[in-house]
Amino acid sequence: MEAIKFQNTVHHDRILIVFIFLFVDLSLCSPSQTQGELPYMTSDVKEVAGKSFDYIVVGGGTAGCPLAATLSEKFSVLLIERGGSPYGNPWVMEKRYYGFSLIQTDEFSSVAQDFKSGDGVRNCRGRVLGGSSAINGGFYSRASEDFIDKVGWDKELVKDAYTWVESKIVSIPELTPWQTVVEFGLLEAGILPYNGYSLEHIEGTKIGGSIFDVWGIRHTSADLLKAANPKNIVVVLNATVKNIIFEGNGNATETTVKGIRFIKSDGTTDQTYEAYLNQPKNCTSNGDVILSAGALGSPQILLSSGIGHREHFKKFNISHVLNLKGVGKKMKDNPSIAVLVDTNPQNRLPDPPQVSGIAKDLKFIIEGGIIPTGFNATRMPIAAKIAFPVSEGELKLSSTDPRQNPSVKFNYLADENDLDDCANMVHLLERVAKSESIAFYLGVKPQNTLMTSIDGQRKFCKANVRTYYHYHGGCTVGSVVDNDYKVYGVKGLRVVDGSTFLESPGTNPMATLLMLGRYQGVKILREREHV
Repeated sequence: MEAIKFQNTVHHDRILIVFIFLFVDLSLCSPSQTQGELPYMTSDVKEVAGKSFDYIVVGGGTAGCPLAATLSEKFSVLLIERGGSPYGNPWVMEKRYYGFSLIQTDEFSSVAQDFKSGDGVRNCRGRVLGGSSAINGGFYSRASEDFIDKVGWDKELVKDAYTWVESKIVSIPELTPWQTVVEFGLLEAGILPYNGYSLEHIEGTKIGGSIFDVWGIRHTSADLLKAANPKNIVVVLNATVKNIIFEGNGNATETTVKGIRFIKSDGTTDQTYEAYLNQPKNCTSNGDVILSAGALGSPQILLSSGIGHREHFKKFNISHVLNLKGVGKKMKDNPSIAVLVDTNPQNRLPDPPQVSGIAKDLKFIIEGGIIPTGFNATRMPIAAKIAFPVSEGELKLSSTDPRQNPSVKFNYLADENDLDDCANMVHLLERVAKSESIAFYLGVKPQNTLMTSIDGQRKFCKANVRTYYHYHGGCTVGSVVDNDYKVYGVKGLRVVDGSTFLESPGTNPMATLLMLGRYQGVKILREREHV
């Protein structure tokens, strides 16, 4: 079989001219930077222990930082983060060290926390101010219009929230030589049309935004805290929330949140501290504890607080508060397949994705990068994911120590539809990986053989499925939280993060999680204005 040629509607020269134009234009763009200073941050938990705030945001990650910054415009906010600061850490802040934070992890203090799902697939989660936006590839791309319609968000407010984020931390990337080659490989495989630079989630090949600026400095969600009112916000680092505190008000039909109980991340679970919500006497609407601890952290905190299926708590001697069966359910992780296009490890400069191929009615996402496998070794994978998997799993507690990962199983490819999709995705992935463009760049002969057996592709999928790091669910809208992200049956408790998603939006969820933090913050401010 001959190598796949460019579609006759696409010509090398035409694309090269478009690319040169874009490259010259992008090189003139200055990076977006958030103005202002960061708010007060402390790792001394005693500074906030026993104090009260209008809002307590648990998790200074992708959604938590813009949420806390927005709420601080009018209310006092405690933002509590289990990890430390990203600032001054080159493995987080500098593009040339992209991926290094994922290869050296430990149990309690590394900026990335490893976990292995019950499927046997290695994965990780952010443990630093900025959350996963501090350890990911930095590719910024919005959700599709269909996704916005499906979840029922206010389109104008969504647009304003995206723009607010983008004006502060998103830059137009200058394509590296390898990303240019990946771009050509995607087009050669027929992933059309060519959309150039776009933040929209649309079919074809495109250049996305980046939270790395043109100097290679990462701008995480933590940079959005520069937009906060410094008089109204305190950021506590290296503090892990153990559980939510409830108060009894004599009304058996209503559970009310009083505050949170937390520990030092490097301390013991026996030494706990508490922070509370303000209880204004002349106001019918109080603030909230808002969980933004991620798809693993938020359901873990709810379960540790006695909110979930009644049968789950006996093993851990946790007092049952509310029988909310959806907690920890509908856990999904987008199945991914990656192929290496280089034959041996090299010592190349790490290179996060800057271009993306979006194919088959937005079902398949394909990107390429250069990732470190050691401190002096890199590999060059082309990876693809299924955007809308049917298979789902469950999250459960594994320990009462909040620093330990919960147990989670995603049941990758358990549904036959996912397995069929994966087989089709592998065929497209091979066409990209074995393209003439990539072969020419690597100095090798193009490979003319493609896997043609559906059965062979399905077996390949089962043997090689991995994560794209876009896991979600566990506190989904309609099951655990309502459309205002309030936890059913509890007063003063919300969840605002990827655990609420039924599907992962866009090429990756970062842009939409950043937007969601701002969006929900503005909605809450508007609600309070009318009380």
